[in-house]
Amino acid sequence: MRITNQMMSKSFLRDLGRNQNSMKKLNDQLTSGKEIRRPSDNPFKVARTMQLSRDISTNVQYNENIKDTTNWLDTTDTALEQLGNSLQRFRELMVSAGNAGYGTDEKKAIKDEMNEKVNEITQILNSNFDGKYIFGGTKGNSKPVGSTKDITTGNNYIYLSGKDGEVLNLNDTDEMVQNQISMIGRKLTVEVSQGVTMDYNVSATDLLLFKDKNGKEINTMDLLKDITNNVASEDPTESSKITNENLKDIDEVITNLLKVRAEVGAKQNRMDSAASQNEEQNFNLKDILSQTEDIDFAEKTIEATVAQSVYMASLQVSAKVIQPSLLDFLR
Repeated sequence: MRITNQMMSKSFLRDLGRNQNSMKKLNDQLTSGKEIRRPSDNPFKVARTMQLSRDISTNVQYNENIKDTTNWLDTTDTALEQLGNSLQRFRELMVSAGNAGYGTDEKKAIKDEMNEKVNEITQILNSNFDGKYIFGGTKGNSKPVGSTKDITTGNNYIYLSGKDGEVLNLNDTDEMVQNQISMIGRKLTVEVSQGVTMDYNVSATDLLLFKDKNGKEINTMDLLKDITNNVASEDPTESSKITNENLKDIDEVITNLLKVRAEVGAKQNRMDSAASQNEEQNFNLKDILSQTEDIDFAEKTIEATVAQSVYMASLQVSAKVIQPSLLDFLR
């Protein structure tokens, strides 16, 4: 078979083009810092890179969820601390009311302070975070509780509040009323990692309606109303309740509050652990992504230098091997 100059030229041009493409690919990788420029370069690595990038984005959202939930729990813990202080002061006033040396004026002063504490407790239970009432359950856009003054006794009392501020009677058979009460007691959930969700809120009903260790149902709203009515009562039977059953029940209310606050503390610890785990997982995912799509600059720089040397050598060799023919001189 006769090898012509045209055949040699085509062969050299083909090899030269291949060397040039190789050098271009290496230069592209060096300028971008990425191993892959288009899906056709390595379909498997592209699919893996897309999955890792999606996992990292999802993990970033989980981290935002954790931060928001942690802030919510911090706000809840602060509110529960304030509520505990108010109830503790309420209890101190009850003990003071049992002083046999106190007359009508002293008991009236105690009652007045108790009424102010009722309003204070209402205000605390209507604490909000980021535009939502933290004790409102899924009815977070409207106040969960309200307070008003009893016209007959002149005492303040607390009630569960509807979306328009109306009183929600626990014994009301109206379906809408019961739905709103149920919404106040409902739990809010958040996803903190793949397939892991947890509830994080405390509802007003958790604090106002509960059972003590003996299974006795306690309605804190009725209890506070009963205490303010009894404290200045002239009936010895009613006034004696202050330091007896009323005092026992308020102790149960404080105990329940401490239990709820302990649960909030446990959830805060869990959020801290979830945040640490999330950061570590995100670091690992980014490391794997870097190993998958990023180049080794030292290695690629050497390869680019070698490719350039090969390209220059191929130009020199082709110039020497393909010698001018007679036809080239006749042109």
